[in-house]
Amino acid sequence: MTTQSLRAHPDVRPQSVPAASRPRRRLLSPKAGRQHHAGPVTYILLGIAALVSLFPLYWTMVAASSDNTRVTQSPPPFLPGPHLLENLGKAWQDAALGKAMLNSFIVAGVIALSTVLFATLAGFAFAKLRFKGRNILLMLVIGTMMVPPQLGVVPLFMMMTDLGWGQRLPAVIFPTLVSAVGVFFMRQYLAEALPDELVEAGRVDGAHSLRIFWSIVLPVARPAMAVLFMITFVHAWNDFFWPFIVLDMSNPTVPVALTQLSAGYVRDQSLIMAGALLGTLPLLAMFIVFGRQIVGGIMQGAVKG
Repeated sequence: MTTQSLRAHPDVRPQSVPAASRPRRRLLSPKAGRQHHAGPVTYILLGIAALVSLFPLYWTMVAASSDNTRVTQSPPPFLPGPHLLENLGKAWQDAALGKAMLNSFIVAGVIALSTVLFATLAGFAFAKLRFKGRNILLMLVIGTMMVPPQLGVVPLFMMMTDLGWGQRLPAVIFPTLVSAVGVFFMRQYLAEALPDELVEAGRVDGAHSLRIFWSIVLPVARPAMAVLFMITFVHAWNDFFWPFIVLDMSNPTVPVALTQLSAGYVRDQSLIMAGALLGTLPLLAMFIVFGRQIVGGIMQGAVKG
């Protein structure tokens, strides 16, 4: 039937084409789902970056395995020597690193756990709860990041002395139980990763704020909490300024104890490097054990987000 006959008979309509025979529209591009492989230039650049990052650790091991004469010669050695175990044992004994490492584990562990807990609570409050003065309080927290910590050393030392915490570990732990950086970090993460609908659904079900935090916020914030724990632990482990002020050599952390290795008139560089290597090994072991879980949690949170 021609087009003119169709117009003459309006009741006659063309038959619809079956859906199976219609040409399908391509919704995805040909490159969708294709895996992208890095080229040789990328691997070369990554290899160079890895070598540059690992060179300080390698040089520390080379210096720790040599004697002081070999370390200070020119050009310096680039191959390990035969005195590694000897220098490690001497550094462990001279600096009393056994007690120092125990103190550092206590200090860094408590500070990292408390920072993760309090920063997650505060980050959830600033990101999802509505209360008066929220923006002002957040600006005050961010403003404390701009104050140099050296300005508060004298009043903080006087406060710790008045509390009777002089030369004790609580003087190192309590001033750093939470950090403004951690609060801001968790606030930014929860503002993006935690949908408002989940919080509202918890409210509809009758859950209070702590219940929502335990059942909804913590599973979502787990990747960021792992990263914050790792960063805070490393920072607390390596902190030297404040522990050096409030602690003495009878109850030191690792950075404070390592100062004993350079107290002589002639510094033994190999012994100092051996102590530095011993102080770095726990951090390396922690990263090797928990590094994959942390990276996996970050990727899982990114996919869910």
